[in-house]
Amino acid sequence: MSTWDTDRLAITSLAVRDECAVLRLSGELDHGSEEFYLDRIGAVVVAGYRYLILDVTALVFCDSRGLNCLLALRWLLRRREGQLLLACVGRHMAGLLALTGSDGILPVYPSVSEALQALPDEQRPLWPPVGDHQPDIPHPHSQSVEKSWLQDDNPHLPPDHDLP
Repeated sequence: MSTWDTDRLAITSLAVRDECAVLRLSGELDHGSEEFYLDRIGAVVVAGYRYLILDVTALVFCDSRGLNCLLALRWLLRRREGQLLLACVGRHMAGLLALTGSDGILPVYPSVSEALQALPDEQRPLWPPVGDHQPDIPHPHSQSVEKSWLQDDNPHLPPDHDLP
């Protein structure tokens, strides 16, 4: 598996197919990892993935800033006629989604398998992955975060966010 990580957040590619990627978020999604998340996820979207399933089993912390990162991704994928699905949401994340009313906006599934069933057949990667196949996720570059992440276009990013 291909993994990007920082001291606060890791993003691991679990499965890919055409325009769909299953990624696992591990660690903390908050102000301290926001730029890393936006850069790496931006690279995935720019590479042409319109359907993203985020397995958040190992996401141990997510605050309002992290939630805005997820909402920003949902907004961006919907503009591309895609979808963001969350899988394996724990108690803390479920509580945050319910408290903020985001549980009606971000689709939540108990497993990656069930999230995949919500996607078009032709977009579903093989699940669970078989063998030692390690799907690659695109490497970020200076232009990986497109202009639609910017505050003027994306209402979920904070006004003080400084993206290229």
